Amino acid sequence: MSHCPITLEPVEHGVTYSKKGLQTLSRTLKSLAPLKYTADQQMLEAAARAEKMSIQGFQPKLSAVLRVKEGSFEVVDTHGRFILKPCPPEYREVPANEALTMTLAQKTGIEVPDHGLVYAVDGTLTYWIRRFDREGRGNGKFPQEDFAQLLSKSRETKYDSSMEQVVSVIDKFCTFPVLEKRRLAQLVLFCFLIGNEDMHLKNFSLVTRMRKGRQQIELSPAYDLLNTSIILRDPPEELALPIKGKKRKLSQNDLLKYFCQERCGLTSKYLEQMLARNSALIPVYLQLIKQSFLSLNRQESYREILMSRAQRLGML
Repeated sequence: MSHCPITLEPVEHGVTYSKKGLQTLSRTLKSLAPLKYTADQQMLEAAARAEKMSIQGFQPKLSAVLRVKEGSFEVVDTHGRFILKPCPPEYREVPANEALTMTLAQKTGIEVPDHGLVYAVDGTLTYWIRRFDREGRGNGKFPQEDFAQLLSKSRETKYDSSMEQVVSVIDKFCTFPVLEKRRLAQLVLFCFLIGNEDMHLKNFSLVTRMRKGRQQIELSPAYDLLNTSIILRDPPEELALPIKGKKRKLSQNDLLKYFCQERCGLTSKYLEQMLARNSALIPVYLQLIKQSFLSLNRQESYREILMSRAQRLGML
């Protein structure tokens, strides 16, 4: 059975992208051609254009626009509406990992940008994501600041903080901190559940949006979500930023009672409902892992981490 690289849903034999997948990119897109660069060429292009990219990170990135009439992505230096991430040679299957993890987050109810995978001319897969800091048809941008900036940290000190400080940023800057702390709690529990121990300060951002004619400061859509545990192989930590001074051997009490209830202010009833919803989604998660573009070995590793963490959270 073949699956759409964008939605992960089954497609008929000989079909690459589902209609729903293509419409995720554009309602009028009829087909999507392979990227004209091989994986190696994408890496070279990303290195050559790195100084022109406004978004940095360990993964190589390219800026792109979608040419709907031609049915293809075009790499550009400025005003890109999409980010393309080829697979780094030292980290296998990262695009498939990120596409799956972002899709699981979306199923959980976490806001994420449109995203998926696209084939390149050499048959490799590249991850794409729509930029959420762009608005309208022009080149306008939403004001955005990551938590490293808001806490006066640098790229080198992005791990020198705590989840308690992340909560304090929400309390200080967000228009409706109670709502945003609910979103944060959901995101942190999801990252723990799927084995993402690299949520440092630069992976949390605030954006300013217009809501009903008024500016509203809120958490940005989630991005850079990966099961890093299957990439790094038995990492020593479970979270990048400590909770209650701990980065590993986190208990239900640490995550649920202390962080979600005491620090984020979730009521017992709301937390129980959130955990029940997530627990009911486990069969969906497992099916999507099976339909993902990860190799069978990595699918199994992903499942093992998910089920082990779900048990620790009391979801099984």
